[in-house]
Amino acid sequence: MEILVTGGAGYIGSHTCVELLNSGYDVIVVDNFSNSKPESLRRVEEITGKHLKFYESDILDKAILEKIFSENNIEAVIHFAGFKAVGESIKTPILYYHNNITGTLILCTEMKKHNVKRLVFSSSATVYGMPKSVPISEYFPLSATNPYGRTKLMIETILQDMYSSDKEWSIAILRYFNPIGAHQSGRIGEDPNGIPNNLMPFITQVAVGKRDKLNIFGGNYATHDGTGVRDYIHVVDLAKGHLSALEKIMKTSGIEPYNLGTGVGYSVLDLVKNFEKATNKKIPYVITAPRLGDIAKCYANPIKAKTILKWSAQKNIQDMCIDAWRFQVNNPNGY
Repeated sequence: MEILVTGGAGYIGSHTCVELLNSGYDVIVVDNFSNSKPESLRRVEEITGKHLKFYESDILDKAILEKIFSENNIEAVIHFAGFKAVGESIKTPILYYHNNITGTLILCTEMKKHNVKRLVFSSSATVYGMPKSVPISEYFPLSATNPYGRTKLMIETILQDMYSSDKEWSIAILRYFNPIGAHQSGRIGEDPNGIPNNLMPFITQVAVGKRDKLNIFGGNYATHDGTGVRDYIHVVDLAKGHLSALEKIMKTSGIEPYNLGTGVGYSVLDLVKNFEKATNKKIPYVITAPRLGDIAKCYANPIKAKTILKWSAQKNIQDMCIDAWRFQVNNPNGY
């Protein structure tokens, strides 16, 4: 079965490609390497011992998508491609709206044209905005506090409308919480361009000596230690969640959102302490002003995914820290 993975060279995409190949799927990747590197795909093939087909392009390029769908017998799409940095989205909102939303519209148009109506969409917990309580369930009100989150929310709305107009579509919307960690081989992992936007690669870069200290944004939140609480999920567990969603959409029609998280909240300092314990590396840090739009607590109620997709996170916080550190040590300068 041929599966198209947009943005398949990225952090979550590459780990999902490993799980797809190991499960016997034929994988076709389209990626423009704006936030990834070709080496990640070479390593996916190395890890799995299997070949994947690759197109270097942007999903904004309608002609390339036409070519991809015409040349292959694609049965479903896992859609990761998109810009993903909250801070950058605030500075360049038009770029984010154009890339993320227009790209998805072009992709869905080509899917419909070629009668490929099975889609797993990479969404985000940012669509919940500032929730009034935790844990967060899929029925919570939706909003967003930044352009990145709004692109995800708008795409979710587009997909809902698309299904309403054509009940043959089968769509799983996966709302990620905070993916960290790396493949246990240490060959693929999170490889940010420049200064990391996410917490774990910043921690590992401090531990390996690339950065002097960790900046913790906000120390006066209403949490047990004053730092923000998040639901950290191992990227391999997250990748396996995509396989469970894919299996579900191949058997049915409809559109459903699913939270992919552990259901457990850890503060920034909890994560730092667990990393120090797992690696025996000291992480110096300073607490600075909170970032605009950040919330005190955000963690999932993952019961729906467990009940319907038969998926739940298996790896613990120590696994996440050890695997992230292994990738950093093996790749001190990234790919």
